[in-house]
Amino acid sequence: MDANFTVVRKLPQIDDIIARYPLSKSAQKKVFADRDEIRTILDGRDDRLLLIVGPCSAWPSPAVLEFAKRLKNLSADVEKRIKLVMRVYIQKPRTIKGWLGPVNQPDPFQAPDIPEGAAYCRDMMVQAVEMGLPIADEAVFTHNAKGFAELLSWMAIGARSVEDQEHRIFASGTDCPVGMKNGTTGSIEVAVNGIVAAQHKHHAVWDGNQVETKGNKYAHLVLRGGSDGPNYGVEHVMEAKTLFEKQKVHNPAIIVDASHDNCRFNGVKDPSRQAMVVKEVLAVRAVNPEVKKLVKGFMIESFLKPGAQKIESLDPETIDREGLSVTDPCMGWEETEQLIREMAKHHA
Repeated sequence: MDANFTVVRKLPQIDDIIARYPLSKSAQKKVFADRDEIRTILDGRDDRLLLIVGPCSAWPSPAVLEFAKRLKNLSADVEKRIKLVMRVYIQKPRTIKGWLGPVNQPDPFQAPDIPEGAAYCRDMMVQAVEMGLPIADEAVFTHNAKGFAELLSWMAIGARSVEDQEHRIFASGTDCPVGMKNGTTGSIEVAVNGIVAAQHKHHAVWDGNQVETKGNKYAHLVLRGGSDGPNYGVEHVMEAKTLFEKQKVHNPAIIVDASHDNCRFNGVKDPSRQAMVVKEVLAVRAVNPEVKKLVKGFMIESFLKPGAQKIESLDPETIDREGLSVTDPCMGWEETEQLIREMAKHHA
């Protein structure tokens, strides 16, 4: 059969990259423990808030690891009230086209280099985990998950992927709690359908084998807004509740993504509005038992500096490599730390 592609290079065995950047046994035990803690939050045994926070895209590595150090230090102060998980998103979905993240192109100004990207990202993620920090990523490219997925304590299936059968089966077969985002239109039902699929068993091809997935009983809903506007209000939570009950969803739980379409104002994403979203939902949780029971936490996009820069309009000499997002705009560290401390006080 004719192929409509050109082979660029032979990829190294992922096991070789794993061997170059191994995870210690103590860190692996910590990953398992963090997954268990997240499960207890999702099923209600632990009443702490879950907060997934970090840059829109994990680049460059030195700035990402500086953010990780700060988050780890902050975690020690709030861990009795909030379980912090850092976004280390190495792969990026694009609405049309654009940079696909450091796993494909570790230097945005050089040609894509997947072997180097895999090593770059594995090294960065292992360093974050070795700090004792749970990390999260979005499952965009499911075929190259080995080497990365085993480092994660939480995983997202994104708005563009939640209807895709491969992603649903991938979620069904992973040991990690998985958040299924509503679609870009804002449809909650689409996400709940994805949750049901992920919570059940499937037969599929996995690493050259026919396998039966066990089902992921901790697949849950992430509300991220949609083309019609935000969807974190009481009416949206109650809509999700009805769908959970109708579909007999195990461990019904919601994470509110305070970014994306939930923080748009006049059609423009405003990262500073994420704090407003979080505070509004916390205020409702305080007086509405149904919302409190279902909404288990939040997701925030944050980096060292507020705002964003676009790779397409910059060059290696002018780009800011000190913690300014190269994809969607983020909250800065100072605003993020203040919000997290306020959340901890509110949740006392």
